Order: sequence, then structure tokens, then C-alpha cells
Amino acid sequence: MSKTKITVAYGDGIGPEIMKATLAVLNAAGAEIEPEIIEIGEKVYKKGVSTGIEAKAWDSLKETKVFLKAPITTPQGGGFKSLNVTTRKTLGLYANVRPCRAYHPFVKTHHPATDMVVIRENEEDLYAGIEYQQSPDVVQAIKLISRQGCERVVRYAFEYARAYGRRKVTCMTKDNIMKQADGLFRSVFNEIGKEYPEIEQNHIIIDIGSAIVADRPETLDVVVTLNLYGDIISDIAAQITGSVGLGGSSNIGENYAMFEAIHGSAPDIAGKGIANPSGLLNAAIMMLVHIGQGEAAAKIQNAWLKTLEDGVHTGDIYKDGFSKTKAGTQAFAEAVIARLGQQPVDLQAVSYQSHLQKQKMPKTSKPRPGKSLAGVDVFVDWNKGTNDPNELAELVQAVASDDFEHKNIASRGVIVYPNGNPETFCADQWRLRYMAKETEASHQAVVRLLGALSDAGIDFVKTEHLYDFDGKRAYSLAQGE
Repeated sequence: MSKTKITVAYGDGIGPEIMKATLAVLNAAGAEIEPEIIEIGEKVYKKGVSTGIEAKAWDSLKETKVFLKAPITTPQGGGFKSLNVTTRKTLGLYANVRPCRAYHPFVKTHHPATDMVVIRENEEDLYAGIEYQQSPDVVQAIKLISRQGCERVVRYAFEYARAYGRRKVTCMTKDNIMKQADGLFRSVFNEIGKEYPEIEQNHIIIDIGSAIVADRPETLDVVVTLNLYGDIISDIAAQITGSVGLGGSSNIGENYAMFEAIHGSAPDIAGKGIANPSGLLNAAIMMLVHIGQGEAAAKIQNAWLKTLEDGVHTGDIYKDGFSKTKAGTQAFAEAVIARLGQQPVDLQAVSYQSHLQKQKMPKTSKPRPGKSLAGVDVFVDWNKGTNDPNELAELVQAVASDDFEHKNIASRGVIVYPNGNPETFCADQWRLRYMAKETEASHQAVVRLLGALSDAGIDFVKTEHLYDFDGKRAYSLAQGE
């Protein structure tokens, strides 16, 4: 077998220690890989590269298309962008896959039957990182959801369940509140789910869903959800199995894939030789499956399970009465290497016969709906000390428009004029809602309105067009509207 080139980054903090241990295990197991080493993270940020990755590193990734990455440190402040988010979005890594399994009784857990997989949308949602401050007191973060993004990750979740013989896929959203954004994700889940009638499927609101992850995880199998929710619940799921330090993850796209531990760079324990390499090792096992080396992947994972059974544990999972030997990073790797070729006795051994490898996900196509401009929201920065919406309303009502009728004023998503509650707290950013007097407005009408507001001394800072699609309202109402 010819060796598969992969791109490897040792990362920051404990990264170099756990990567060294992981590669030692892969080499000992006979994995047919040829690593190309790149530098990313803190050192690159400090060179003034805001993304944390240089052009020559991108060249390696584009050639190998497989990235095994140790955790990195992103400097706080200064406009540094998350390298993880940048890599996922640049390479189109739309699905983040995080298996969470209990290893009872060898790793202490209150949930011994846990065996779930969280599949998280990986490019959109609040993690798109689109934020604005348009007044001194208010910051906005944009929750961006696309139909195409939903379709890809939902279909991947069902294909994953089918390939690995999973019985159920659960969708988690907050569509009772975010009816447009989360509502789109759920509706796509319902549409695509019809193509997989053999797989049980259900939907749970994310807040109670998180509680179920923490309290009854054995009732879950495959969970598919949006980016932020998935990040949170996958850490909960990993922790209740014994330690976040055990969790690996894959980031899958149509042409590229990245594999990493789910934990961070843990600079507080860097250089002490005590970090658990299991998260990165489990990510490397997922990588081997992805590149078609399932035999080596199973060999390593079974040796790792046997190591846990034998009570050789790093400090994060070491428990009196459960563990026998407290091992450092390299000693744990050596223990896994010593057990290569062995099978666990009590924990279920693994084999990898089927997998999702570079599979292109078919996309559903829907005709574009009819689109009409029903109105416009104009956000303004206004603060006259009292922050009385009635004073702003008086100013706004004096601005006449032949095209639009002023309907209301909202602050932080709550109607404050007309008939607002005087107890409602108002910030210095206000939303003025205008609806078209005719059936449909025009862009030129919006420009005229903004010009009139500007002439009246009103500082508009942002606009959002209000559209109907096929005659159906496609914008939210404010609380009380």
C-alpha cells in the first residue's frame, strides 16, 4: 500500500506532547501515512498573521486534503480570528462529528450506557463570526443559516446513521423562538428524513435536549444540530462519559477533512507530560477510517480500549478503585503500543467495514419562490438621556414618506411604541419598522426614506429589508407586535 500524505500540525500548549504520542502509536500500528508538518497557531499569530495560518501551510492542506491538528491557542483581543473556524469555512468542512461513548466500569461515569454521536453543522450559525457595534450600548451578532448548509449536514447525519447501523437521528433546535433560522433547519430535517424511512427520527428543543444529554444520554443515538448548540452539547456528552480529554472529532467536507481533539490547548499543564493524548488519538483513528485504513484504525482503538481495561489511565481519568496505574502522556502511548494486536475483554471491540469516505452529498433543489419587498426596518442610534421612545416617535412621525407607513418602534426586540410598557428597558439602538403603503415597495423607495430620516437628523446605522416569499412573511415580529 502506498502511503497517504497527511498534513500535521503540532499546535500549542499540550499540542506537541499529545501529537508526538499519537504519531508514535500510529507508526507502531503500521499506519501507512506520510506526514507533512506545518506551523499554525500562536507563533504564527505573533508574526502578525491574523488567521494563524500562512500561505505555505494552505498549500500543504490543498495537496493532502487531510489534516491532523493538535489544539492551538488563539490570542485574546487584537482582532485574531479563530483558526478552527477559518479552516472549517475555507475548506468547506460542513460536518463536525463527535462520537461520545462510555467506557464503564474502567472510566468512571454515571451514564454507563452512553453511545451517541453528535453531528454539528460546522460553518454557519453564530460561528460565522459576523458582529457589529453600531451604537455605544448595543452589539449585534448575526445568526446566519442557509438552506444548503442545513441540507448538507442533515443528509450527512442520515448517511452516517445508515453506514454505521445507527437506529435513530434526533434533531435539536430552538425553533419555538427562532422560527426563521432554527425553523429552516428543522424543516430541512423533516424533508430529508422522508428519504430514510428505516431510521427513527425525532425533534427536541435544544434546552430540554441538553438536559437529556446530561441526564439520559443512553436514549440518544445520532444527534444533528446547529453549530453553537452542537459545540455545547458535544462537550457535555464527552464530559459525562468520563472526560472531555477522551473525545476526538472529525470535520468533514466534500473534498477535505480535518481531525482534532475536542479539548483546547490547556497551557496550564503544557510541558508537564501529564496530558491525556486519547482525544487526539481517537481523532487519528477517525482519520485512518476516512482514508481507507480501517484495519489499522481498529487495531489502535482495540489496543486503546484494552489499555483502559487494564487500568492504565492518565491523571484526568485516574480514580482510586477504578485505575491501577497513573501514566503520563508518553507512558500512556507506550502502554497502547504494547497492546497493539490485543482485543478488549469487557469493552466491545471495534471493526471498520463501512464508512463515509469522501462521499459527495446530493443536494435537493427547490424552485426559487416569488419575492416581494413588504417593508424595511431602519435601526437608529438615538440617546437623549431619558431614552423615552415617545420622544423618538415624535421625531420619526414628523418624517413623511409617500412610500412607507411607520408602524412601530422596538428596542432589543420588544415593542416600545405605540402602547409600550414604561417598565421596558430601552438601549440606544432602536428599530423603526416601516411597511409599504402599496403592495410592494422598491429599493428607490428605501433610499428616499433614508434620505428623509437623514435630513431630519436621525442617525440610521443599519437597515433590514422585510420580504415576503410566495406571499408568506419571512421576517420576525417583535415581542408584543
